Amino acid sequence: MKNIDQEILKIYTAKSQADKAISSLKGILLGISLDKVINEKELNELMKWVIAHDSLINRNPFNEFMTVIKETISNKIPPSETIEDLYWLCQKYESDNYYYNAVTTDLQTLQGLCYGILADGIISNKEIFDLNSWLEENEHLNTYYPYDEIRSLIVSILSDNRIDEDERIVLKAYFNQFVKLQDIEIQKQIDSETSDVNISGLCTSEPNVIFTGKTFCITGVLKRGNRETLQNDIRKLGGIPTESISKKTDYLIVGDNGNPAWAFSCYGRKVEKALNLRKDGHTITLIHEFDFADIVDDLI
Repeated sequence: MKNIDQEILKIYTAKSQADKAISSLKGILLGISLDKVINEKELNELMKWVIAHDSLINRNPFNEFMTVIKETISNKIPPSETIEDLYWLCQKYESDNYYYNAVTTDLQTLQGLCYGILADGIISNKEIFDLNSWLEENEHLNTYYPYDEIRSLIVSILSDNRIDEDERIVLKAYFNQFVKLQDIEIQKQIDSETSDVNISGLCTSEPNVIFTGKTFCITGVLKRGNRETLQNDIRKLGGIPTESISKKTDYLIVGDNGNPAWAFSCYGRKVEKALNLRKDGHTITLIHEFDFADIVDDLI
């Protein structure tokens, strides 16, 4: 009976697994092609990624993907044309998919995009600027994980219109949290480069806050005012202040703890809980206290 249940489960989940894989592949292709140069390491990672999804290989369009990639590796098709052909197949799959969910698919595309950027172990300036453009074009993903975190990180990195090596390593470290490459040597290289970087929750940049009926929690030591005053302001604007994080929490206001790593991340028990809830699909928005205070000042 248990084996029968497992077979039934496979039937029901195969479609969603294929949808997720196609969306991820679409992002990988975007990431690989951002810098307009497609190298051997990227093609090899693409091949290994498809092989890793061999359980789906008999489903259209995965069998087509494998054929196209194999022909490219054997030099029968130019790499740039291969990427275009594969991307076209992904788009065709989406347009034919009755159950297509735009937000879910775009989030899967974003994670695939980060995968593609990281595929050769190098993050170029052009890839960072082009990723920023993609994020700006997909602001409907605001409040969803990992869009807010990646957007905040990119905004911080590009704030001075220059990218230094420390910032590049921080970005690698963040991508490395949810991207695991099939190429063992490149993955080891990235793990080594980012071993000393600690990335926690990232507050959203340019937050859009709705107060009426929404639940707010505060964590950390506030540099502007105190918790009681801020909670009273939240009530005046129609919000509901709470003392603890839960699935019902809409916003977590994070006090500036003066940590020198603040430019990239914030820390704490409530932050960790909020981030875990975000990863599970709950749309809790993390906001730096200074950004939140500016919003409150404009409304009161």
